[in-house]
Amino acid sequence: MFIYLCKKIAIPGNVRLRCVSWNKDQGFIACGGEDGLLKVLKLETQTDEAKIKGLAAPSNLSVNQTLEGHSGSVQVVTWNEQYQKLTTSDQNGLIIVWMLYKGAWYEEMINNRNKSVVRSMSWNADGQKICIVYEDGAVIVGSVDGNRIWGKDLKGTHLCHVAWSSDSRILLFGMANGEIHIYDSQGNFIVKMKLSCLVNVAGAFRIAGIHWYHGAGGYVEPDCPCLAVCYDNGRCQIMRDENDHNPVLIDTAMNVVCIQWNHCGSILAVAGSLKSTSQDKDVNVVQFYTPFGEHLRTLKVPGKQISALSWEGGGLKIALAVDSYIYFANIRPDYKWGYCSNTVVYAYTRPDRPEYCVVFWDTKNNEKYVKYVKSLISITTYGDFCVLATKADENLPQEEHEMEPMGATYVLVLCNSIGTPLDPKYVDIGPLFVTMTKTHVIAASKEAFYIWQYRVAKKLTAMEINQVARTRKEGRERIYHIDDIPSGSGDGHLDYSRATQGTRDPICAITASDKILLVGRESGTIQRYSLPSVGMVQKYTLNCRVHQLSLNCNSSRVAIIDLSGVLTVFDLDTRAVDSTGQQVIGEQLKLERKDVWDMKWAKDNPDLFAMMEKTRMYVFRNLDPEEPIQTSGYICNFEDLEIKSVLLDEILKNPEHPNKDYIINFEIRSLRDSRALIEKVGIEESSQFIEDNPHPRLWRLLAEAALQKLDLQTAEQAFVRCKDYQGIKFVKRLGNLQSESMKQAEVAAYFSRFEEAERMYLDMDRRDLAIGLRIKLGDWFRVLQLLKTGSGDSDDALLEQAYNAIGDYFADRQKWLNAVQYYVQGRNQERLAECYYMLEDYQGLEDLANSLPENSQLLPDIAYMFVRVGMCEQAVSAFLKCNRPKDAVDTCVHLNQWNKAVELAKNHNMKEIGSLLARYASHLLEKNKIFDAIELYRKANYFFEAAKLMFKIADEEAKKRTKPLRVKKLYVLSALLIEQCHEQMQNAQRGKVKGKSSETASALAGLLEEDVLSSADHFADNAWRGAEAYHFFILAQRQLYRGSVDAALKTALHLQDYEDIIPAVEIYSLLALCASANGAFDVCSKAFVKLESLETLRPEQRQQYEDLALEIFTRHSPKSNKKSDLDDILESGDGKLPVCIATGEPILEYQFWMCSVCKHHMKAREASSHNFCPLCHSAV
Repeated sequence: MFIYLCKKIAIPGNVRLRCVSWNKDQGFIACGGEDGLLKVLKLETQTDEAKIKGLAAPSNLSVNQTLEGHSGSVQVVTWNEQYQKLTTSDQNGLIIVWMLYKGAWYEEMINNRNKSVVRSMSWNADGQKICIVYEDGAVIVGSVDGNRIWGKDLKGTHLCHVAWSSDSRILLFGMANGEIHIYDSQGNFIVKMKLSCLVNVAGAFRIAGIHWYHGAGGYVEPDCPCLAVCYDNGRCQIMRDENDHNPVLIDTAMNVVCIQWNHCGSILAVAGSLKSTSQDKDVNVVQFYTPFGEHLRTLKVPGKQISALSWEGGGLKIALAVDSYIYFANIRPDYKWGYCSNTVVYAYTRPDRPEYCVVFWDTKNNEKYVKYVKSLISITTYGDFCVLATKADENLPQEEHEMEPMGATYVLVLCNSIGTPLDPKYVDIGPLFVTMTKTHVIAASKEAFYIWQYRVAKKLTAMEINQVARTRKEGRERIYHIDDIPSGSGDGHLDYSRATQGTRDPICAITASDKILLVGRESGTIQRYSLPSVGMVQKYTLNCRVHQLSLNCNSSRVAIIDLSGVLTVFDLDTRAVDSTGQQVIGEQLKLERKDVWDMKWAKDNPDLFAMMEKTRMYVFRNLDPEEPIQTSGYICNFEDLEIKSVLLDEILKNPEHPNKDYIINFEIRSLRDSRALIEKVGIEESSQFIEDNPHPRLWRLLAEAALQKLDLQTAEQAFVRCKDYQGIKFVKRLGNLQSESMKQAEVAAYFSRFEEAERMYLDMDRRDLAIGLRIKLGDWFRVLQLLKTGSGDSDDALLEQAYNAIGDYFADRQKWLNAVQYYVQGRNQERLAECYYMLEDYQGLEDLANSLPENSQLLPDIAYMFVRVGMCEQAVSAFLKCNRPKDAVDTCVHLNQWNKAVELAKNHNMKEIGSLLARYASHLLEKNKIFDAIELYRKANYFFEAAKLMFKIADEEAKKRTKPLRVKKLYVLSALLIEQCHEQMQNAQRGKVKGKSSETASALAGLLEEDVLSSADHFADNAWRGAEAYHFFILAQRQLYRGSVDAALKTALHLQDYEDIIPAVEIYSLLALCASANGAFDVCSKAFVKLESLETLRPEQRQQYEDLALEIFTRHSPKSNKKSDLDDILESGDGKLPVCIATGEPILEYQFWMCSVCKHHMKAREASSHNFCPLCHSAV
């Protein structure tokens, strides 16, 4: 940063000032002094015709109001920006709150304790509460509307300072004895602050200031120190929070009066006085520090005694109260910024994010790209590239490859001009100074410098990739200690251990060109190295400490700006004789300018440079200045006699919306003079002037002026002088044109006055040329207009081209709906398909596929679009239309439409579908997805395979003894699959008879048939057995529960046939239960006999059955009471009479109902009361 005094305002009556405070939002400055003096001032910049923006614009007092009300000297003034209030207090303890009304300040509230004097007042971050501390230990916290929230008397203490934390939960009280006590927001004591800065300090001291930055403008880096405490003896500590036991310590070695952070917490200003060695009296100074304790600048201030300071809201000015004056100093911050290929790169902090926000603003197209970077150190630019230096993120594990040392703490990221990272390099030295050339990035810490020969990404061949892996060894990255003397033979490999050794004379600036590297050291030595070999060539000695170095375009001169802002120029190659008579290389040129904060050499002239001195820009040619230009911009670029400057101050006031007005181009005098000559005197004379002061830019100016006047001879000569081959060819082409108006139209087009050129062509009735011009410009909307306005039929091919180009324009911007309309007119089916797909208009896509001719090249693409969204039918029809049945089958398989796949395979005589199916089924079975496999077989009409699997599941479930109803359902499903299988076989047989079926289908059916017939599986013959068994098992129990014991017994008797399906224990237990309930003890006895003879029972179970049988049959003889009905059933035997599946009774009538699916019977009277078959649940 650079700082200089720029304005001084005297207070009338020479009243000494005690305090000053600058309102950060509205810009009011309040200053209080002796005898009740209280003034509110406001500096406003004039907006004059010259349109000078920023700091360079002249500023005047727009508000100068004296506020009456205090009698004693005003000691404390503090603003509440959120509620536009000013709070002031004087030595008598009187507090006044002022409010703004119609542009003036009026008294709103008044308060006086009459006991003690107010030492400090502080509003919290949101302006809701104020804390007032009195010298006698009284503390009052009040709200913004004047109500008291709480008050407390801290007995036996003398208070002098107060500060709120950013979240308003903590209050810090500074005591007169130098201690700082931490309280919560309700006034409860927590702990004393640890004051590391006062270790080994003797004598009396008091607190000069406590300022806690609240994060309103974001933080320089995450967890950044923001609480500054400073003592009058110059000791200062900056803490991350109130309990930080490892604060940043500074000894300012001055007598401190007050301190304050700037608007974004990046600079701490410390004001006070310094014992002067030469003079007896003290010198007033303001020192500026970073939050990490690095000293940035010192500002000397005239006057006897400085009493207060305050920053302006944007951090570009600072107000200092000295005696009876307010001094204003302008600050030129060291922004993190750069300029590469029409792009301004700048970084700023935001309160809502911990990272830096880096904006790549393309000033040509006014587009911006934003990138968030943690712990950014600097931005360096050259040509088309930009290097961001950052601290490495400790939390992220770095990828382990040869390219970087492990545990590297800093990263250099090479980016292009839109912020795309191209190549990161991890380094172990802190990149305090970074410079770039066309081929190298050089980064230096205080002790060493690192050189990286960067490569710009192009497509790498395999050979080059191997090379890149080896480049560390080959020395594309090297590191040198500043005290070493390299010979240039490539001896600077990556030895970080050497690089971290200290030096007595640290580096303070670096710069480089394609040929040389200059490194400035604090002693004033400049070391010159050759590039790219890095050999020490020369040492130069200067009598100043360098702050910034800059080489001209042919590396013959270096411009030096020292720490106090003095610019000098040093010639590197001149041989001169020094005072001792020795011949030395290098000479200090006779130029010295003060208060310089920026400079830039011209890219195309070694004697030309521009520099910024306060708010003026000077251009120097051969060390002679031209007249200055008022501006406060930072210089981006200087070439072709034009200086491009950017008003970063203005941009960073609203960094999210940079404005093109803030980029200013200045022409230097020779360009202005030549332009004026051409306009006023004429081409002949000005060409003589340019001949005397040649520069390609001036010749181009002349060529353009000659073209305007159609002086082709002069234009051609001028183009030759500025080596513009296109220009020469253009003049030749103009010479071949006959018509004068045609020439003028061509010239207008050459100067980008396209509307004018088009009008001229149309006036000449050359619509074809106007269309040609617009096609060249890519303005297809205008081409379409011109084609439509023409009389007669226009060229159809051109019209289609225009429609398609406009369609492309909309498609590029993802406006698919608009694109469709134009592609339809341009008959561009390929792009049309793409648009329909992006719009998810699958109906449109289907219609398009239907409208295409067979075997069109576009059909497979459309088919794949349908596949991607799972639309099987449409995809298949598209594949079939372009004669790709194999892809159609693959699609069906991919989308699990196996039945369709099988059908297609049959229709197109494909052999492999069976194997495909089997492969997929086995894959599913491996994963234990049996149901998926069943579904697969079912969809593909392989019912027998499906039934096999289904029976397997049913059997397994039956073994588990789970719910009988579930087992019944599974058996029913299995049986239904077998029925479908039989039906399929019958259809195949019928087809065979008719002789119409294809061979494959019948062969397949025949195979299936044999498979089924030869199957030894128990289910193939009688598929319904399992379902019947469980049906009767469930029915018997339901009847028993319902109390129909007779019916239950009849049903239970059927179960004897199903011992192979339901375990015998369960069957005969149920039968015994039903029989005993029904009094049929003979049946019960048989059941018990069966039970006792079962081999599957354990002895204790068998014993239980025997005991139970004994108990029953001692009471009842094993004879039946009811005989007749049971005999019928018993006689019905094995399938003699049909059984009713609704009741379990034998059907004796001749008329009964039979299910069409499972072929089971039901009594006619039962059938009328059922809607579904009780066994298979098909509709009655």
